Parts: sequence; C-alpha cells; structure tokens
Amino acid sequence: MKRRGWRGSRPLLAVAILGLFCASLALAQGSQIQGLIVGRSGATMTVQTQDAGKVVVVLSDDTQVIEPEGLFRKKHLAITALIPGLPVKVKGSYNAQNQLLADSVEFKGSSLQTAEDIQAGLTPTNEQLQKTQQQVQAQEAQIKEEQEKSAENAAKIAANKAMIVEANKRFGELGEYNILGEATVLFANGSTKVEPRYEQQLLKLAQQAKGVTAYLIMVQGYASKVGSAALNQRLSAERAENVTTFLEQQGKIPLTSMLSPGAMGTSQQVATDKTVEGQAENRRVVVKILQNKGIAGT
Repeated sequence: MKRRGWRGSRPLLAVAILGLFCASLALAQGSQIQGLIVGRSGATMTVQTQDAGKVVVVLSDDTQVIEPEGLFRKKHLAITALIPGLPVKVKGSYNAQNQLLADSVEFKGSSLQTAEDIQAGLTPTNEQLQKTQQQVQAQEAQIKEEQEKSAENAAKIAANKAMIVEANKRFGELGEYNILGEATVLFANGSTKVEPRYEQQLLKLAQQAKGVTAYLIMVQGYASKVGSAALNQRLSAERAENVTTFLEQQGKIPLTSMLSPGAMGTSQQVATDKTVEGQAENRRVVVKILQNKGIAGT
C-alpha cells in the first residue's frame, strides 16, 4: 500500500519540479532594471535603481546600446556612450554572481547630452547645478500633476534627487578615480588627423592600460579659439573620435573599457591664443588611464 502511494505521487512531484524550473528559467531570461549609471569599471557598470539598489551590469560586444528616435525608429550607438550620470533602462539576464548580463541598454538623447556635459566639465558649474535643479523641479511638478500626493510619490522624488546628487558628486570631478597614465596628442590647424609621430606614444599608453585592473580610458578633444565656436566644437569632437578609433583598432582597447569621447571645444585652454605657439598647444587631445579608487584600495 505504501509503495502504490509513492508511485501515485511521483507524477504530481514531477509536475511541481517542472513548474519551479520553468519559473526560474523565465525569471533568469527576462530581467529589466531602470536607474542611473553611477560607475564604470572595465567591462562592467553600476546602475543605481530605486527598487533593487545598486546593480552590477556586465557589458559585452553583443550588448545593444539604443537611443529611441521616434515611435518606430531606434538609433544604435557604441558602448562608449554609457557614461556615469546617464539614466538607462537595461534588459538582460542574471548570472550566478547576481550580475545582470546586458542584452540591451536604452536611454534618451537628451539624458546623454546632460551626462556628457557633466563629464566634460569635470567640476560642476553653477549653470549645470541650476539646470539640474530645474530638472528635479520639473519632475516634481509632473509627478504632482499626474498622481495624488502620497508617501510613495515623495519617496520617488527623494530617490531621484539622491541619484542626481550622487552623479554630480562622483562624476562632476575625478575624485573617485586615480589617474595612472596620460598622453597628449597635438593637431595641425584645422586638422583632425592623428599624425604618425604620436602613434607610438598612444600604443605605449594602451599597453600600459592593459596592465591595470578594471581600467577605463578617457579621451577629451580641444581646439584653439581661432575660427567660429561651432567649427571648434566640431574639430574637438572629431579629434577625440579619431584618437578613440586609433586606440580601439591599433591599440586593441575594447570599447567596453572606454568612456565616450569628450568634445571640450575651446574650454580649458592651456596657452594663450594670441600666439601661433599657444594656438598649437590648445589644438590637442588628452588621453588618461583611470582606475576606480575602490578597486585600487586607495
């Protein structure tokens, strides 16, 4: 009698185990988070979310970086666009280390511009802080308009403020990172081409970076004040892009270890633009090897 009872219960047990397995598989294959990038370290980034706290996201060459351009169109970007301070939506699946393996990362173009402005400035200016405050106030007004006042709404507003403040604090300047190497590439007037005399210097820097645990490469392009502001902004952007391309193709630096090239325009001039020599010094791209101080233990 006991043996027949066990045999009779086996089909029910098998169905229960199968149900648990399918539920676990579905959970692992379809995960999504939304929050603010607060850290980049090698091929991983940390996203601050409201519900799950900080989540480590693993990036790969297969990760799709998407910026919606309309209801039916999407623009695909490089992984270098994923910079600290950027609000994102990440879809993927969790691995055994509870890290989210990213299939896709989506963000708005306006959010990327704000994040790039914060990164490019290094130290937040009063104008940037005022702009951030206006954004927070707009969020508060929208939430109050759409929903009734409640403790849940207040918590969401507070979380948004905290994430913006944290982004400004951590990435408005390089206080969280050690600079372990640096190189400067100069350009001819009106040129964006990397001259052969700088190639060996960049290759040496790339080789040095590969010996650093969880390194990041930051590339920032500059221009002299000769010519229009729009032209100088474009020149600084193309110079930074060309150096980034060289480091990727010739230096074999993966895009997962590079921050989006910064177009600094005519900001942070290092010499006077009243002389030919000074103008030459300002037409430059600065490349830095960064390592998070938490990894370095300092």
